[in-house]
Amino acid sequence: MIDPELLLALKALSDASRLRIVGVLAAGKPMSVEDLSRTLSLSPGTVVHHLNRLRAAGLVESKPRHPYMDYSLRLGRLAEIGAGLGQMAHTQSGAEPDRAAPGWATPDEAKVLRSFFEGELLTSIPAQRSKRLIVLRELAETVFERKRKYPEKEVNQRLGAVHPDPASLRRHLVDEGFMARKSGVYRLRPRSDWPLRGAAAETNEASASAPQAAES
Repeated sequence: MIDPELLLALKALSDASRLRIVGVLAAGKPMSVEDLSRTLSLSPGTVVHHLNRLRAAGLVESKPRHPYMDYSLRLGRLAEIGAGLGQMAHTQSGAEPDRAAPGWATPDEAKVLRSFFEGELLTSIPAQRSKRLIVLRELAETVFERKRKYPEKEVNQRLGAVHPDPASLRRHLVDEGFMARKSGVYRLRPRSDWPLRGAAAETNEASASAPQAAES
């Protein structure tokens, strides 16, 4: 049986005009009813009708900007829908998620990636640091391009297409040294600056917690 919330979202996306609205909002700039009406050549009343359907499905959110109301796309919700569809496909086929192992990953690291990804979507953020570093490296390798600078909004959009909590992923990428942040602009750091993985990461994690254990 299809999840009712997933079915509601799919019905909301089944209309061509609503898909056009989603496509325009996907650029990341909040827009008012009047902006969308001009851009899409639809009447304001039609735009309001479609926005209400999209908002009911959790796909858009609104924020007041006197005298207008701005609407923006909830990228995290789109990622959830994609994950739900992927889960349905795997359940119906009885197949395991098929994810090609990246060239840098050892067999054990590839197993971790298969555990936390369904296709291109991250199902959860690992709590264990050694596993989280593997996931973060995969995101750094696949979501961002080298020598490019990204405003925070674009970082959130790119990560939000993979997982519904882009803020946590963004923070982990910076804190662990995969990305650098300066004045709200992000870029990948050189691979030589990226943290150790696997057994080395577990050793460092254990060393960092040892003084706390001794004190307690």
